[in-house]
Amino acid sequence: MAAYLLRRLLLIIPTLIGIMVVNFTLTQFVPGGPIEQVIAKVRGEGDAFANIAGGSGDSGGVEYAGAQGLPPEFIAELEKEFGFDKPPLERFLSMMGDYLRFDFGDSWFRSTSVIDLIVEKMPVSVTLGLWSTLLAYLISIPLGIKKAVRDGTPYDTWTSTLIIIAYAIPAFLFAVMLMVLFAGGSYWKIFPLRGLVSSDFDTLSTFGKIKDYLWHITLPVTASAISGFATLTLLTKNSFLDEINKQYVMTARAKGLTERRVLYGHVFRNAMLIVIAGFPAMFIGMLFGSSILIETIFSLDGLGRLGFEAAVQRDYPVIFGTLYVFGLLGLLVGILSDLMYVLVDPRIDFEKRAG
Repeated sequence: MAAYLLRRLLLIIPTLIGIMVVNFTLTQFVPGGPIEQVIAKVRGEGDAFANIAGGSGDSGGVEYAGAQGLPPEFIAELEKEFGFDKPPLERFLSMMGDYLRFDFGDSWFRSTSVIDLIVEKMPVSVTLGLWSTLLAYLISIPLGIKKAVRDGTPYDTWTSTLIIIAYAIPAFLFAVMLMVLFAGGSYWKIFPLRGLVSSDFDTLSTFGKIKDYLWHITLPVTASAISGFATLTLLTKNSFLDEINKQYVMTARAKGLTERRVLYGHVFRNAMLIVIAGFPAMFIGMLFGSSILIETIFSLDGLGRLGFEAAVQRDYPVIFGTLYVFGLLGLLVGILSDLMYVLVDPRIDFEKRAG
């Protein structure tokens, strides 16, 4: 197992570099780069995309479509300030050298460092991902068990229909639907429309703060958990069905054990191995999968919204910094998931499979 983990850890480096290479290369061809953004602001237009016809994304030495009337010295100074006076390869190697030391530089359009922004926004995204994962587990495991026990019955049929519908609905569309129904859109104003806490949060009692926080997080967590809940329910059901048909279950029933004792005393422990071991991977999926849209729709100040705003502004240090952190977390969580499988079921040997 130690050799397997070492190989996985070593693979993180080339994988992460590959992710960064692909995204860095794509930015070379995206119009409306940071220089165009500055030019638009200087000209009082406020929108770089109105004047980028044929413009370049971020490479230096190019005549910018929105630069008419601005002195060449000003453009050259902008290119030097953003580092675009250097070849792309040199910029990439310099960036990766800094990132290996977790030096992400400063945001181009915010007066703070990228690492400070990530640390500031991370708790919101982690909270959203964690609550969404827990909600999905709390609903999916009991529902999946009941579907397995009543497999083939009308209950199994109509719940499967609802699950398939839930899985087919995109998280952002479900979020909008929740806002329309329960946040004062057209029907009931039960939950707040945006934010994680109320404006008077600091003046509330401890119980009041908890209640206010849960009140605000209900809709975004529900919207984020919808797709994961559907997948996990079917996984739980199939896992239980697989265990129920095994010989040890028949033996336990033959000994006269009650169905409840058989189900929760024998089947549950084995069937839950794959479900529990997948918790880290599901959490990271919840964190990354819908955080951008959910956080933007509900005005939650997390990493997803930060990445979206950075993409709109072409704030490349923030884009690449968050991408690097997300990529690294995803790869590490993949290794953690493998460790969880081995922890809950020592019979699993990745070393032999790799051989």
